[in-house]
Amino acid sequence: MAEAGSRLLVADDNKVNRLLLVRSLELQGHRVTSAENGRVALEWLRREPFDLLLLDMEMPEMDGFQLMEQLAADPQLRDLPVIVTSSLEGVVHVVRCIELGADDYLHKPVNPVLLKARIDSSLEKKRLRDQQKELVRRFATTEVAQDLQRSGFALGGRRVHGTVMFSDIRGFTALVESQSPEDTIELLNIWYTLMFDAISRQGGVVNQMIGDGLMAIFGAPLPLPDPALAAVRAALDMTEMIGLLNVERAAESKAPIAIGIGVATGEMIAGYTGTQQRATYTCVGNTVNLAARLEEHTRASGHAILLDAATQSALAGRIETSALGAVQFRGKTTEVDVYAVAAR
Repeated sequence: MAEAGSRLLVADDNKVNRLLLVRSLELQGHRVTSAENGRVALEWLRREPFDLLLLDMEMPEMDGFQLMEQLAADPQLRDLPVIVTSSLEGVVHVVRCIELGADDYLHKPVNPVLLKARIDSSLEKKRLRDQQKELVRRFATTEVAQDLQRSGFALGGRRVHGTVMFSDIRGFTALVESQSPEDTIELLNIWYTLMFDAISRQGGVVNQMIGDGLMAIFGAPLPLPDPALAAVRAALDMTEMIGLLNVERAAESKAPIAIGIGVATGEMIAGYTGTQQRATYTCVGNTVNLAARLEEHTRASGHAILLDAATQSALAGRIETSALGAVQFRGKTTEVDVYAVAAR
């Protein structure tokens, strides 16, 4: 059963009905606010959080149908549980309310025992939905969680313009062989903590973690005004934090670590891939492949951060870079111009 003390809003133009319903709900332990029409109710809903709306349909200024249309169009309010209490007869009215998102439809005069049961059931469903949203926020990035809330989940992708980053720890295999498994796990946790912070502060989304490597997207699922600049700034923050980490590792007589970062900009297909039971947000395309090749090339080039020509062009001189010339990458039919970012 749902816990008492939930925040409820009652919208009914009949003052007697409204006052008696508020009194009954307060006796059950709920905190209740009332509104005399849909317009006032909508103002309350946009101003303060509520757990459930009890809605009459026939009201002046804005009736129940109009209010529900407003709720359905608002990403912040469309999941609010709504129980309709109305004297309108006919299946057509019930069907319309359910189509607009109502959880239940009760005819007036409403049986108080039945109403309490329906309120408890709706609040319990809301609690479970809130738990589900919290799990999404915990196991997905903020941007992906916002995209799911705004657009819903659907397998498939859309064409976007953005920037992709690949990064990993150089010489990780040798490092693993020289230390205990516990030290390796601790190092990876530290590495991911630092890298996630640098990437997320610039608006990027880490969408893949593979061993000692990661893939991040800038510009999807939420757009960024300058994804290339954001990605390169994140890359500089990442290398700077690794430098600071190495100072601590040296004080503990631990070997320093180095990372390689590849950044490419262009069009890609971004979206949810997998199955209805298990899916992830990712992107695919030539830009993604190029970023991965650039990261691999950091080993041979001796530079920590490598960019493609599109990223270099988008920076417009705001970050110092140097041209390394054209490189023939595996799987590419033509050579690729490569640029290195100057270290801070």
